[in-house]
Amino acid sequence: MNFGGLSGPHARDLLLLVAVLFVTFSMQFLPGLALVPDLMRLSSSVWQQGMLWQLVTYPAAGWGGPSIWFLLGLLFFYMFAGDLRWALGRQRFWNLLWMSAGAAALVACLVQVLLESAGGGGPTAFVLMQGQQMLLAIAITGFAVIRRDATIMLFFVLPIRARWFIWIEIAFAWIGFLATSDFAGFLGICTAIGAVFVLLRPGRTKGLMREIRLRYERWYVKQKLNRGRRRFRVVPGGKKPKDEDDSVRRGPWVN
Repeated sequence: MNFGGLSGPHARDLLLLVAVLFVTFSMQFLPGLALVPDLMRLSSSVWQQGMLWQLVTYPAAGWGGPSIWFLLGLLFFYMFAGDLRWALGRQRFWNLLWMSAGAAALVACLVQVLLESAGGGGPTAFVLMQGQQMLLAIAITGFAVIRRDATIMLFFVLPIRARWFIWIEIAFAWIGFLATSDFAGFLGICTAIGAVFVLLRPGRTKGLMREIRLRYERWYVKQKLNRGRRRFRVVPGGKKPKDEDDSVRRGPWVN
């Protein structure tokens, strides 16, 4: 299986995203510049200080220590994302990224707020979903959905069908949770995986969405009828016609 990110034409917007990840990753080790990726990354400042932009900027802030694994992560992301982008098109690809990452951030923040209110949580919140880790999870899930029957060499040794990479991602995220106790980040990764699956497999949710739409339409019609009944008061039985009133005596000529 040839990945579009390496063998096909190169997308400038995708290359720009990889460059941003590399630059923000480097900034965290440079004096005076570490503030930039810190402001971009997902943190408790979202609800404590109103830094709502972190809900969408955190995937673009490179994460991790200075090691070869960061470069390998960028390479894998570019390989999977390149094929996914050319299969979906630019607009749909970017919509997939920000919608999935945004949904993951909202769920993770909600979970972390609940944990902190219960006296839990900790300094390791969101470490599993920062930067290229979230982008890689989205790109691999998207590839597994649209290329489900493709064979990929895991660790360049084990041949595995692409559809199984979704469960492999969840397994890796669970191992990461066991190592970091980052429950919010684990659920964020799972949310992103689920969001990608739903966005790329609309046929699975078509019946559900139709049922929701029909329920809403029935509710709307019912509310409209109720407003009409309150506006016009209906007298039960109506009023008897004058010729049927008991006080009116009929003449002998009336049959």
